[in-house]
Amino acid sequence: MAKAPTVYDVAERAGVSIASVSRVLRSPDSVKQQTRERVLEAVRHLGYVPSANARGLAARRTNVIGLFFPGHDDVAGSEGQLVAASGGVTTVRDDPTTEPETNNFYFDEVLRGAEIEAWRRGFALMVAAGRGASREAIVNDIAGRVDGLAVLARTVPDELLTHVARRIPVVVLAATRGTDEFDHVSVNNAPGMRAMTEHVLSAGARRLLYIAGPEDSPDDAERLQGFRAAVDGVADVTVELIRGDFSRVQGREIALGIDPLPDAIVCSNDQTALGVLDAMGRRSISVPDDVMVTGFDGITAGRHSSPRLTTVHQPMVELGRAAIQALTARLDDPSMDARSLVLPVQVLLRESCP
Repeated sequence: MAKAPTVYDVAERAGVSIASVSRVLRSPDSVKQQTRERVLEAVRHLGYVPSANARGLAARRTNVIGLFFPGHDDVAGSEGQLVAASGGVTTVRDDPTTEPETNNFYFDEVLRGAEIEAWRRGFALMVAAGRGASREAIVNDIAGRVDGLAVLARTVPDELLTHVARRIPVVVLAATRGTDEFDHVSVNNAPGMRAMTEHVLSAGARRLLYIAGPEDSPDDAERLQGFRAAVDGVADVTVELIRGDFSRVQGREIALGIDPLPDAIVCSNDQTALGVLDAMGRRSISVPDDVMVTGFDGITAGRHSSPRLTTVHQPMVELGRAAIQALTARLDDPSMDARSLVLPVQVLLRESCP
């Protein structure tokens, strides 16, 4: 490869100072048009790319924000198998009842919000995932490359986050702050699920099934708290709880085996609820006439299900944006007290539970 051009090469070709090149690349409107055009022509001709590392050394920042999500376990039997690179075409019959194991609309929306806000504030976003023994090494590695780190609650041990927070700001997503000293950004989980459950009760349901999420999910713990607050003390209400894993696949499997049917199935997230709707359709059970079904998240798929899914909408994109805002505020003022931001939710009434 040819030697990469430098800012000195651009300045020499354009006949301007290095400072002028820097101003054109950073604040083009502050430079006369004639000068700007000469510099940009030199940049294009030479193929010059500004060095982010050099800028970061000068400013003692990388201008990169890190986002850490839990990784996915390897699919059984897939280790070492790669798609052939020689091309080819195959024809298979697609099974509409299956779902990719890595399909997580919640993470997709949070990531989109983080990307939007990082770009608006002049930062790049570095996304990493890890699970099990690799988690600590990955978190330490990404922490050494970024100005701040956002992590999903309970995916990284507090002692590791405390270690990282000695070097860079840390914000925790999807959990209200307890005794730790990190900034937190979450949504109104418990009141949202309480309002949804109270609506289900007001619609006449007395036999309720609650399909919870994983035990280590802080979102699920708060939603279960809201559900229990709604049903406690209500006369003639019976409740059954089954724990799932937030996936559409398991929601479907659980619902296929439910007998007898309750009046309502309250799900801790939308993907589980969509799996329940799949199963009810397969069993020719009418929703909501025979059983009401509700979710929590407000993912787009719930608007297009049949029937459309009644759910609690949480602002997932805004959650990602708020995490970046919290990190940049901490970069500007490291001495601030730790803060906890709770975003509002909205109960969306649709056909699955009118």
